[in-house]
Amino acid sequence: MNAGLLVLRLVAGLLLAAHGVQKVSHRLGGHGLAGGTEEFRADGFRGGRLTAVVAGASQIGAGLLLAAGLLTPLAVVAAAGVMTVAGTVKWPKGLWVQNDGYEYPMVLVAVSAALALTGPGRWSLDHVLGITPWPMWVDLAALVIGPASGLLTRLVLHRGPVASESSERKDHA
Repeated sequence: MNAGLLVLRLVAGLLLAAHGVQKVSHRLGGHGLAGGTEEFRADGFRGGRLTAVVAGASQIGAGLLLAAGLLTPLAVVAAAGVMTVAGTVKWPKGLWVQNDGYEYPMVLVAVSAALALTGPGRWSLDHVLGITPWPMWVDLAALVIGPASGLLTRLVLHRGPVASESSERKDHA
């Protein structure tokens, strides 16, 4: 079981961290912070650059914490929160990732939930530091707070689809 949890944490955590790196840099095929900023603006989010930085940093931090098995409930809150926001953006496109759907965010939210419920395993920094198992109320709180924070973020920062410049020019002509 511990080997399985380690593999799950490493794969999901490092992929999530890499996804965040792409949001804020040109590494790993990313389009840099300008590209991440434009992506958020195109998806209808306020804050542009700051939103891209916070989302990217959340993905990097949550991913690295998950991979290490460190402060697992906090990692779950951050991962589930940021990926819930991503899922809400992709929801209208359907489930499947080849159609830019919410499949990937949903898998990461589910993996985060599973890690909250099972714990990170013996081969984790939480175990090495003696801070696991976490009390059940902490795990349950992480399961609720993560997605709830993502939905609240969406509610506060999303202003709806952004019209393209060409359609705005036509409206003003």
